[in-house]
Amino acid sequence: MKNPDSRSATLLGMLCMTSGAMLLATNDAITKWLITEFHVGEIMAFRGIWAFPVLGVLVYFNGGVKTLRLNRPKAVWGRAVVAFGVSVLVTVSFINLPLAEAAALIFMSPIFLTAFAPLMLGEHVGIWRWTAVLLGFVGVLMMIQPGAEGFNAWVFFPLAAAACSATRDIITRKMGTHDSATAVMVYTSIVALIGGAATLPFSPLLGGFHWPTLTQWGWFALAGTFVSLAHLLIVKALQLAAGAVVSPLKYLSLVWSAIIGYLVWGDVPDALKVAGAALVVVAGLLILYRETRRRTG
Repeated sequence: MKNPDSRSATLLGMLCMTSGAMLLATNDAITKWLITEFHVGEIMAFRGIWAFPVLGVLVYFNGGVKTLRLNRPKAVWGRAVVAFGVSVLVTVSFINLPLAEAAALIFMSPIFLTAFAPLMLGEHVGIWRWTAVLLGFVGVLMMIQPGAEGFNAWVFFPLAAAACSATRDIITRKMGTHDSATAVMVYTSIVALIGGAATLPFSPLLGGFHWPTLTQWGWFALAGTFVSLAHLLIVKALQLAAGAVVSPLKYLSLVWSAIIGYLVWGDVPDALKVAGAALVVVAGLLILYRETRRRTG
């Protein structure tokens, strides 16, 4: 039986993970709202500015500037570039897809990671995890309904985001703990800001340049702050409690996305898409279960 301190840490970890997942979903909703007025590069640049106040506090409490020294700079910068690609694809996904549907497809990331593991990590993937991969792809087919009259080709963007996210996580695994999580977050944010800013001179080709109003700056500030706080809370959750306990709570963000999508845009997914999203969640949880068993066995 857990002692009171351990139980409190687990409960706090669960709260951190739930809060982090909700903040990420809220950031996605803000991004979907802003994408109607700003092109992707503007969103990456203007939102990216506001990630640094939170990151600055994080750096201060984790050893100061010395924590930003890198032992594997190529891996960290490479991961940052892939993470930038993920952010761009996620943002584009919200242009013509309901929030909850895009979020569910992006949650294919751990399933892609499992599928990529034998080739890119040299890991053995057993029958249960391959079954989870198959379940996940069946769930995707149920959501996107290829060949149906209402098929939306925009679904390839969140799927590409999920594949790139899996690649980012593979790079992270290969990096190990040679560089601090704080440093990785800071350099990832730097690449996102520079990448977004680099598109600004080409704004005339992307629909024109849009300088935010005071209200819109507020939304960008919220989005940038939420992203940084969300990742900080998720890391803290994994420090406080076992991954098998807190990681499944990330899927609550799908419920939150569905609620926001309905309240703001009136999105109501059909039964087949809900069933497909549920299969993706089941597949992700099965992979998490098998990973936990493999590491503790």
